Amino acid sequence: MAKRMATKVYRLFRNLGIVGYSSKKNIFGIHPLVISTTYIAISIGCCYLLRKAVKSLMNENVFRDIILEFITTIEMCISFFELIIITENWGIWAYAIFLFFLALLWDKTWSDASACPYTSMEEVIEGNRDYSNAALRIFAQIVGGLVTFSFVQLFWAMELVHTHKGKAFEDCTADLQVPMCMGAFIEAVGTCLCRLIARALSHTENRFASFINAVSSTIIVVAAFDTTGGYFNPALATSLKLGCDGNTFMEHFVTYWVGAIIGSIAAFYIFKSQKVQDYLDNIKPKTE
Repeated sequence: MAKRMATKVYRLFRNLGIVGYSSKKNIFGIHPLVISTTYIAISIGCCYLLRKAVKSLMNENVFRDIILEFITTIEMCISFFELIIITENWGIWAYAIFLFFLALLWDKTWSDASACPYTSMEEVIEGNRDYSNAALRIFAQIVGGLVTFSFVQLFWAMELVHTHKGKAFEDCTADLQVPMCMGAFIEAVGTCLCRLIARALSHTENRFASFINAVSSTIIVVAAFDTTGGYFNPALATSLKLGCDGNTFMEHFVTYWVGAIIGSIAAFYIFKSQKVQDYLDNIKPKTE
């Protein structure tokens, strides 16, 4: 009875395309996309549990903030490293679908952590965070991003599926396909749009804020994908592309750090302008 049931389940999975691939190239003949998805899910789950443990064991202080940023940045970067594999094998639309759902998930699970350097800078400008605290958080994000590939490399080196073959020790190539100044402009505009949308949705308390933010972020990232990679996050770009063939350090820094930070600061001042505030107040749902 059990053997018959197992056979039926296997046939179902085979018909769905989950299994049936070469067992010599893919563990148990499982579809590589299933392995990639499982890897992302396990990584996110482990980081989520680590954050919960940190919050339960430590009082709220700067050291807890640093650890949370470190863990959250690793979670984000691991996911995006695997998204590189997914994009190379299943295209930009697969990347967009995964990015959309990840954006929804992270909006619900990251809480106070941002895994993004310019959010701390914005909080300094607003007066909600001091310079030393912001610097420590940014340092934790950079370190988290830089150590991530060590974990990714261990998994890729196992070559559980053919899509990981040779990836652990392959030289990376830069995503910047336009001149440095144009790249910085694209990253600045994209970051500015993402931050303006996020701030506006938060201000108006839109009930579909998470969904709208995920959709808009995905569209903006995909639009810039073939020019800069559409990172709009200095820590993420540094983790995935610092030192890759095709860009100098200066090109990387100006494009992904200077560009994104300028875009973030521009979004802050645009959002705080009186005209924008008046407009948002007019469309904000009235409370009785």
